[in-house]
Amino acid sequence: MRKHDSSNYLDWKLAQSVSMPNLKPSTKTISLRLPEGLLDNIKIEANKRGMPYQALIKSWLANDVKESRNS
Repeated sequence: MRKHDSSNYLDWKLAQSVSMPNLKPSTKTISLRLPEGLLDNIKIEANKRGMPYQALIKSWLANDVKESRNS
């Protein structure tokens, strides 16, 4: 016997899908070793674009993976 049963209160046949487009996807922290000169150049490029260098790296990676998958 269940102690807590919502079946008397809910009609799942009337349930509707919900879209939450503003939710951010889950992220996972990683450690990536880069040569100092490369990281300095990435930071300079990110500064020119007015964005954090981590965001620029993610953007570049995402674009490269997308292009590779479409090839």
